[in-house]
Amino acid sequence: MCPDSDSAGRYRTGGAGALPCDAPAAPRGGAGTALAVSKDRQLHYPMDHALSPALIERRRALQMAAVCLALAACAAAAWAVQRAVQPSIGAAELRVATVRRGDIANTISAAGVVIPVHEELVSSPIQTHVAHVHAKLGQEVKAGELLLTLDDAAVRLALDAVKEQLAQQDNRIVSLTLEMEQKRKQLASSIELLALDLQSAQARLQRFNTLRKSGAVSGEDLLTAELNVERAQIQLRQSREAIEDGKRATASNVDGARLQQAILRKQLEQQQVLLAHTSVRAPFAGMVSALMAEEGASVATGQLVAKVSEMNNYRVEATLSDFHARAIEAGQRVTVTQNGRRIDGQVQTILPEIQNGAIKLLLTLAAPHDAQLRNKMRVDVDIVTATTGNALLVDAGEAFNGRGAQAAFVVGNGEAQRRDIEIGASDGQSLQIVKGAREGERLIVSSVARFKDAQRIRITE
Repeated sequence: MCPDSDSAGRYRTGGAGALPCDAPAAPRGGAGTALAVSKDRQLHYPMDHALSPALIERRRALQMAAVCLALAACAAAAWAVQRAVQPSIGAAELRVATVRRGDIANTISAAGVVIPVHEELVSSPIQTHVAHVHAKLGQEVKAGELLLTLDDAAVRLALDAVKEQLAQQDNRIVSLTLEMEQKRKQLASSIELLALDLQSAQARLQRFNTLRKSGAVSGEDLLTAELNVERAQIQLRQSREAIEDGKRATASNVDGARLQQAILRKQLEQQQVLLAHTSVRAPFAGMVSALMAEEGASVATGQLVAKVSEMNNYRVEATLSDFHARAIEAGQRVTVTQNGRRIDGQVQTILPEIQNGAIKLLLTLAAPHDAQLRNKMRVDVDIVTATTGNALLVDAGEAFNGRGAQAAFVVGNGEAQRRDIEIGASDGQSLQIVKGAREGERLIVSSVARFKDAQRIRITE
């Protein structure tokens, strides 16, 4: 019996390569030797041999292992492709903020310029030219310090002319007074003579009245004597009235001369003021912020020649679109920011004029003497129009663009996932999240413009 068969003569192993025990052995001639079998001899091999469960299980396990290895290879390939395609960014390049709860003020942003609280413009009082320059632009000056000198030749000529006219009026007043005194004396002498004539005429009339009783004087002579008395009385009265009329006329002329004299004195004072203003001086202690520094330059009447600004006492002039005009009121709280430094203040004045679609505000500062403030320094202004409490907040950053719906990236598990959120109020430092994020989540607040089309961003260390 063949060693590979059982007691019934069946083969222990089957398959196409199994041979019966009495079959001729194949020659062992090497790799090229073939097995010769007679064509008319048919070999039949039994196929009812059952495989062992262990072998079947082992084959099934091998198949499952092959499938798992294939799936793992596919997953690894997909992960490698995703790693190669998915955008990434270093954690050091990102600025991440945590969503929190707090109060936020709704603000309107404006551009501001720091200006002095007190500054004074010095203009030329006359049309002239610059004679000498004594100060420099940006120089600190004391009150009354000479800045520049204007040519005053024309003012001095006008001043001399007024002085001459004033002297003429003085002489006229003296002349009128002397003339009136002379007339008064003449009239007084005439009155004295007329008084004597009146006394003589009265005495003559009295004698004629006595003689008339005795018939020594005719009625005609008595009438003549009476008329002479009346004539003397009239002449005396006229002379006295002439004195009064002369006094009134002379007084009127003197008053006119004195009025003209007063006018000339005012003109003299004006010319003296103009002469004083040709020496341009600092009105108060401060800094020269504008100066016509070219000697010989022509200057028109009223033209600015110098400006002195108060130092270390500032306010802010803010400019914003007239779209927000209805939301702005005097007294509203403001925050002024410059290079990260914040100074509180409030709206003092809303200028009524609108220029090029913009309105201007004057803002007072809580710290107007701040050492870091400088004249004409540009600052950012946030005007508080309302306040919201217990709101979801996140730090402001370049990742957000104003109010409304926009995309943000939520950080977690080594990546940032894109999510739509809605931004509400802003105070310049924080933003209100109306919806789209929860308290405690971390959002990218730095610029992610290059990933605007990505859904996920891988964050590398």
